[in-house]
Amino acid sequence: MTSSNVELPRARVEVAHPYLALMGLFCGGFAGMYSETALNIALPQLSLAFGVDVSVTQWLVVGYMLVIGVVLPFAGLLMKWFSARKLTLFALGAFLVGAIVSAAAPSFAIAFVGRAMQGIGTGLVLPITFAMVFEVFPLHKVGAAMGASALVVMFAPAIGPTLAGALVGAGSWRLVFASFAVMALVGIVFAWKFEVNPFKLTKPAIDAPSVALSVVGFGVVVFGAGMASSYGWTSPVVLGALVAGIACLALYARRQLSMEVPIIDVRIFSHQGFRVGAVCMMVNFGITLSAMYVLPQFYQSGMLLAVAVTGVVMLPGGIVNALVSMISGRIYDRIGARGPAICGFGLSIVGATALLFVTPESPFPTSLPAMWS
Repeated sequence: MTSSNVELPRARVEVAHPYLALMGLFCGGFAGMYSETALNIALPQLSLAFGVDVSVTQWLVVGYMLVIGVVLPFAGLLMKWFSARKLTLFALGAFLVGAIVSAAAPSFAIAFVGRAMQGIGTGLVLPITFAMVFEVFPLHKVGAAMGASALVVMFAPAIGPTLAGALVGAGSWRLVFASFAVMALVGIVFAWKFEVNPFKLTKPAIDAPSVALSVVGFGVVVFGAGMASSYGWTSPVVLGALVAGIACLALYARRQLSMEVPIIDVRIFSHQGFRVGAVCMMVNFGITLSAMYVLPQFYQSGMLLAVAVTGVVMLPGGIVNALVSMISGRIYDRIGARGPAICGFGLSIVGATALLFVTPESPFPTSLPAMWS
């Protein structure tokens, strides 16, 4: 393929249908994000079913994110030990089993164990997906491919609340977990049939102190942030967890700098472009996920909307998110990241500002700009 007599670069690993090779991972990423937002809708019902406070049932969300935070840093290392296809099948299998465990759970503790298993799956699938994009697509198509990946992942929040609301309204919260299992099973079929193995298995030595510092550091930081809703940010429990976690992560980073083959090469943060981009991505996901958690609770507990209606109300904002994700990659390929990023954060500021003035007595439409942004 040529353009103006210049041969365009090819993908590192050429496959006939790159999107089909990624379909199993897309299903896993979709299931992971869908399970995050769908469960937000069902939390009040889970609280009643298990006889615990909502601050406890929220650990089905926070614990899920905690496990993702612990597992995700090891994805790069694991891809050097095991083929991408085997890792994907393991991740989707863990998600499938976890969904079944949670669906059949007789108690909150069992449901939490199932959610932890789902977190293992999502924590592996997401980094493998984006790593695979750089292998099976040429560089001049990476932006469009990333946009397609984001579309798949962000379309889940678009339909997650609506589908979960319909399932809870028509049957039971157990159907929500059952829908997670169905999506994971579809992903397993695609991964088994079409996924390729583009990474070289170098099998580097595993540094036990780095593993321990990573698990404790990332896990304790997420744990401390999760406990803030129950004890407050200034409580000794929360502050102690955050300080301990940050200290472990500092030691972890220092150790990676001294290693020839680190688990995570933190030297990349010395590049301003990557550093700024990583921070912006973290802030953006924080805004998105927090809004997707808070708004369903506000609509149900504050505005007293039915669970099925809440799901429908969340749909327009999710669709807008998905549509923008679809075109953002192509915009990046044409003009770069700076302009779209500034525009996106500007809209987020508008939405967050609108949300500041919303109360349970506010007219319903006033909460929509926050959700759509």
